[in-house]
Amino acid sequence: MQLVKTHRDALLRPLQIVSGIVERRHTLPILANILIRKDGDNISLLSTDIEVQISTHAAIGSGKEAAATTVAARKLLDILRALPDSEVTLSLTNKRMTIQSGKSRFALQTLAAEEFPTVAQAEHFGAKVSLPQRTLKHLLNMVHFSMAQQDIRYYLNGLLLVVDGKNVIAVATDGHRLAFSQIVTEQEFARQEVIIPRKTITELQRLLDETDDPVNLSIATNQVKFDFADIELISKLVEGKFPDYTRVIPKAYKNNFSIGRELLLRSLQRAAIMTSDKFKGVRCVMAPGSMKISSTNADQEEAVEELEIDYSGDSVDIGFNVTYLLDVLNNLKCDQISISLGDANSSALITIPDDANFKYVVMPMRI
Repeated sequence: MQLVKTHRDALLRPLQIVSGIVERRHTLPILANILIRKDGDNISLLSTDIEVQISTHAAIGSGKEAAATTVAARKLLDILRALPDSEVTLSLTNKRMTIQSGKSRFALQTLAAEEFPTVAQAEHFGAKVSLPQRTLKHLLNMVHFSMAQQDIRYYLNGLLLVVDGKNVIAVATDGHRLAFSQIVTEQEFARQEVIIPRKTITELQRLLDETDDPVNLSIATNQVKFDFADIELISKLVEGKFPDYTRVIPKAYKNNFSIGRELLLRSLQRAAIMTSDKFKGVRCVMAPGSMKISSTNADQEEAVEELEIDYSGDSVDIGFNVTYLLDVLNNLKCDQISISLGDANSSALITIPDDANFKYVVMPMRI
């Protein structure tokens, strides 16, 4: 039975959408596959890793029959990428899928569609939010780098999303730094907080476009669903209590100054050359009119950078993990940043001048 007859790119795009979450190694072999369903000319593709599920569809079916099967996602993707940009057909015969294009032909094993474990959708979704894709993508991009990776405090391995009144807030922390970003919407919502897993955030950043087309976000008690373009992404939520970010963000620091983001970034990149993999500390000494950045390593080598700044606060001698500073400076797109400091033992606050919607808190370290 012929499933698909179309141009290569018309099949490659939906396949790329769903194959991002497919793991190479699985306890269940069928999870390395994608589920392909055909209903007339409508072809739907679905993948899952039990935690996250992505589905999409395209009008590229051949013939009127209905059919369903599962096939290895990576092999099918690699074959299509390697084929020339021409017509491709997918056929199903005796539990084998044949991919044909010109004089190239491939036969892949399939597994029964009935055995494929799909994620059950929540029956009731509470908060429903609609945002332009570029807005949600911006919100995630502003904080994603602060998420923890494989932390035993599993609730840090994700992003806190808060809808509250007209605000949609994203917060991420790994216990050493915290990023906060918010947007104000036309809609108004009852307060709701959920922790979205790291993998889901990474997939959303990959799939969301820089357009004003809407993404509809539906939140249930244990699940979140994103609908946009021809894509539906369903994800389990991380259970647990996220730290109270309002207590972490410092208020009323009196030592403040602004500095060019690019200028500070280049100075820190140069100072980072003298740090080691084991110790990423840089020392920052603030005095009226100047900022001195220095780093040393076990071989007694040293880097020193001196910057002129418009600063008239207290003298502060403080150390930071340079990676945490580079992460935020590389991620921001503004020309100037503002830095607020307490003392050597207090966290620093990095913000964007005249923009209360972004805050980045970084803990000091002993140098």
